[in-house]
Amino acid sequence: MKKVIIQTKEAPTPIGPYSQAVLIGDVLYTSGQIAINPQTNELIQDSIKVETKQVMENIKAILKEVNMTFENVFKTTIFLSDMHNFAEVNQVYGSYFNNETAPARETVEVANLPKYVNVEISVMATK
Repeated sequence: MKKVIIQTKEAPTPIGPYSQAVLIGDVLYTSGQIAINPQTNELIQDSIKVETKQVMENIKAILKEVNMTFENVFKTTIFLSDMHNFAEVNQVYGSYFNNETAPARETVEVANLPKYVNVEISVMATK
């Protein structure tokens, strides 16, 4: 199967040697997204809710680039710097999904994340 590197200006440019996403066949694998505004390239950390919304909007832009939506997502991974933020992250995250078709997910607390953000999310989706 052919591997296609996905790149959109509507999501942040990678800050290292990785792609925004890779499409293999009908399956999309995104890199972890953090709250960087793709228009300004600035980190958004006003609040955990605002940070999470920016992360989800970055993911949405990548999905859109390959004609997918959150309905195509079948698996997510959420990394949190503090599990005490879980409820607020979950509230914003949940607003992007239909409860009846929500993807599988794990959420883990980690010691640090890139640029010392509070949340990073990656998804897998299929057509």
